[in-house]
Amino acid sequence: MGRHSLPDADATEGGRSRPRVRRRTTAIATSLVLGVAAGAGAAVESGLLSFAGSCEDSAVRIDVAVSPDLAPAVRETAERAREQGIRSDGQCMDVQVVSRENHEVAELLSTGSNSPDYEVWVPDSEIWAERVRSTGDGVPLTPAGNVARTPVVLATVPSAAAEMGWPRTTYTWAELTEAATATDDIRLGSADPARSATGLLALTSVSRSAQRTDPDADTGVAATAKLLSQRVSDTDTAAANTLSRADAGQAAGDPARNQAVFLAEQAAFAYNASAGEGVPDLRLFYPEDGSPMLDYPYELVDETDLSTDESRAATRFMLLLEEPEARAALTRQGFRAPGRPVDGQLVRAAGGRAPQPFAAEGAVSEPVPADAVQQTLGMWTITVQSARLTTVVDISGSMQTPVPGRGTQTRLDVTRAALRKALDQFTPEDEIGLWEFATGLDGPNDYREVVPTDPLGPVGKPGTQRARLAEAFDDLAAVPNGATGLYDTTLAVYKKAQDTYVKDKFNAMVVLTDGSNQDRFSITRSSLISELNQLDNPNTPVPVIAIAIGPEADLQEVDEIARATGGAGYQVSDPAEITSVILKAIMAVGQKSGAAG
Repeated sequence: MGRHSLPDADATEGGRSRPRVRRRTTAIATSLVLGVAAGAGAAVESGLLSFAGSCEDSAVRIDVAVSPDLAPAVRETAERAREQGIRSDGQCMDVQVVSRENHEVAELLSTGSNSPDYEVWVPDSEIWAERVRSTGDGVPLTPAGNVARTPVVLATVPSAAAEMGWPRTTYTWAELTEAATATDDIRLGSADPARSATGLLALTSVSRSAQRTDPDADTGVAATAKLLSQRVSDTDTAAANTLSRADAGQAAGDPARNQAVFLAEQAAFAYNASAGEGVPDLRLFYPEDGSPMLDYPYELVDETDLSTDESRAATRFMLLLEEPEARAALTRQGFRAPGRPVDGQLVRAAGGRAPQPFAAEGAVSEPVPADAVQQTLGMWTITVQSARLTTVVDISGSMQTPVPGRGTQTRLDVTRAALRKALDQFTPEDEIGLWEFATGLDGPNDYREVVPTDPLGPVGKPGTQRARLAEAFDDLAAVPNGATGLYDTTLAVYKKAQDTYVKDKFNAMVVLTDGSNQDRFSITRSSLISELNQLDNPNTPVPVIAIAIGPEADLQEVDEIARATGGAGYQVSDPAEITSVILKAIMAVGQKSGAAG
């Protein structure tokens, strides 16, 4: 999309009143920055100087787009610079600060097509600047330091904190999330990781923590993401506002309220300050394997497009933000100062208490690797995207084979139970349907549609698609003399899935079978693959996820068929593994489809 200037919510809030013009290109060398730093002390005029008088006509204007949580503190320093007539190379500075949502600025700067209307950008996290740089086409950004810091934590209301053993009990990120989702008494929320650095860093930390003890933890993390997606907010402030201020009575029981949210320490500080006097509403858990930091980088925007005066003034303003008065303004707003000891009073006001490791060595993690953040974002995008799955179940006679170690339970028995369990992992907006297949099942056809694909609807209510599917799963019965009619079934159901494709959902076909094709009257495998290749349409992608059940199933065959559609084949020795494999496959196939698109 084309890039445009971000709209000002309030024209009086520091928005640019003059059009941005192309300035002469000036490369600013490192020596210039160092020179400005060295002369910083001499740049401040003694006493007060009327900005409206001698400075107004010659002032260097700098527009600064700032993360909404930090904007008030930065604006306070900008106003002080005007009031005191603070100068850069003899010229007064007119610094206009405007609040901007981080994800919106990142999206616009990533396109690189138009000139932005600000010289400096201060997002809440380096991950936004990295997103702009990673596109290769974005507006150039030059880092010039960090304005503030605040760790990402888990904030809870007092009742949830007590249930989780606060403050004495400490957890890793993986353990903390498990504890916050282990009971119906605690509902866990978050800001949208696609829009919030807090939400994305928290989910990335959960994933990395889980993988340290279980290399195959992706499925569990995806389940957590799916759970979070049902209680996600657009912004950090909105996430904080979902917390139940009343810890008992009707407000505590409101299903729209959360008892725990991933939050920045500063956001908890602001939340508690708005609650008035007394004990803060929130209690903070600081994971023992490290809290990632929101680090508020100070980025010069398109530096080669700035005049020398503007570059010097922008650098001078960064230095002002490091001075004691500016640091004090940050502390009053609940931010930590980079490179300074942790302020215990600030932590207590936010809701932190010992022995939670808010200041211990190792309590603050190293910067989260960019590739780990990107992987988590990809997982989130695919996992929470509403799905439309057409499920196709083999009911041939071999599905009556007992499963080793499960007594008299057959492959179909365990498959039925796994499918019912899988239903719990999907949201009311997800769409799922059911087909069954075996040779001679429906006259000349090896296949039959049992439940058409429709939205599941809420859990626990009769008459919903979810309830119909649960009943249909229970009614699946093997055909004693039926063989596996895999090829004709795959082609017929694939065509139907394409014909009923729903835009903006992850459409896929899930085939569960314990054997290879045994219908001697069906099309051949090569003919099937050829037809699937011809049907494949990037505008209506329906990847096949084929799950081979048991040792007799031909993984190579189903994988070859699935790959013709952009999907993949998987094998399970025990049908009980179906639920986790489906989630893992949706992530893997969905990410591959997204990359191809």
